[in-house]
Amino acid sequence: MKVIVGVSNRHVHLNEETYNQLFSKKLTKYRDLDQPTQFAANEKVSIKINDTIIDNVRIVGPLRNYNQVEISLTDARKCKVTPPIRTSGDLKGSLPVIIIGPKGIVDLTEGLIIADRHIHITNEEVKQYNLKPNELLVLKTTGEKSGFLKNVHLKISDNSALRVHLDTDDANALGLKNGDEVEILRIKERNNEIKR
Repeated sequence: MKVIVGVSNRHVHLNEETYNQLFSKKLTKYRDLDQPTQFAANEKVSIKINDTIIDNVRIVGPLRNYNQVEISLTDARKCKVTPPIRTSGDLKGSLPVIIIGPKGIVDLTEGLIIADRHIHITNEEVKQYNLKPNELLVLKTTGEKSGFLKNVHLKISDNSALRVHLDTDDANALGLKNGDEVEILRIKERNNEIKR
């Protein structure tokens, strides 16, 4: 099973209430993203984690019903924190973070995560590829920095375009960029490949 790669830089998802505390104008589109209805916004914020401020963190729209800040492990080490690795929206027990906008500042008691490796896929495609909803898959790459990435989750929604999403750390480690093609293997298939 081959899938196109989408690389996610650090970004923020906001609900309407929080957005309105940070901005006095409507959220506007910079460009469409690979998932239907999702877009990178023109609007950016700064985030403060411990004593470190990271500027120019883009908001991903549309507005959601929760607040979430996604960073990489490299960012986390720079900020001296260890956020949980989570699926988007799974925020219970995640870390606090301060979001700074042109209009105001919001101090979140939770919402800071590192996003898990995941494949956006529809229910029909899950059946087509004979996958199981809770199955963990393995990503196989080619090229000079080829390798395997384990623990790739399925993110199932009928409003999805088939893509594997990696953060910048995972993508850079394997020499991947947006639009590259990778192969998805089951654990058994991956182990067989290593034995050959």
